[in-house]
Amino acid sequence: MKKISTLLTSLFAITLLLAQTSEDDGASAENDNLHLSAGIKTNHLWRGLIITDKPIVSGQLWYDLNKSKTLQLGVWGASAISNDSDETHYKEINYYIQYADKGFSIGIWDLFNSRNINELIASDDIFNYSKDKTTHIIDLRTSYQFPEKFPLRVEADVMLYGGANAGEVKLNENSEYDSNKYSTYIEISYPLISKGSVKLNGFLGGGFAFNPGKRSLGQGTFLYGNGKNDFDIVNIGFSASKNIKVFSAHIPLSFTTMWNPSNKYARIQFATTLF
Repeated sequence: MKKISTLLTSLFAITLLLAQTSEDDGASAENDNLHLSAGIKTNHLWRGLIITDKPIVSGQLWYDLNKSKTLQLGVWGASAISNDSDETHYKEINYYIQYADKGFSIGIWDLFNSRNINELIASDDIFNYSKDKTTHIIDLRTSYQFPEKFPLRVEADVMLYGGANAGEVKLNENSEYDSNKYSTYIEISYPLISKGSVKLNGFLGGGFAFNPGKRSLGQGTFLYGNGKNDFDIVNIGFSASKNIKVFSAHIPLSFTTMWNPSNKYARIQFATTLF
């Protein structure tokens, strides 16, 4: 615990330095097509799932493919700073291409989480894209942000391919590939408080599958819930954000509280962006 606290303190100090540096470099970076960012979180929560309970460091590199900067190609990755209680270690690398303009976004993400891969049903080979064994998940992501008069955000994401380690692949009685579940996550979010130094956003997310697993065969229905229902509310919560001024630097800090009614757990998370 002491090591974790020391590391987080060190990363916060680096944040101050990088924030001051980025302010100095802002003018010259306006026309750059290549972007880099990094952040730290006290844990990793995703669509109502607890990916790891340990603090993580994440990084993202992306390139604008057009002058309007609406089409981007990028890489996102993260790693926990220590093992989880089951002695597994979270590490993830994702690739994506995404289009965003006038409130609408659509993207294809290739996700690879190497934590706790069960080699009886999935491959730990990052280059394995076979339909029955790949750990990769090809994820279609869409969202729409309504205008300021009614700033509701709607998100819908579908797992199109892969996910053997996540239970997305359905096998037949001969343990051969049958089909995918196409687990789907939908979310609505809305700014509850948008004025003042602290902003507050509320969100509600649910999950289902277009081709759910059969409970009679011991298969979970879809990824995000407890595997017993065809549809579940899996992510309820709020996120507060604030820019903290330290000397001449502005440090973005967020605090998220999440409940998953289906899996009957809850978590909080602190997060900040290093640069």
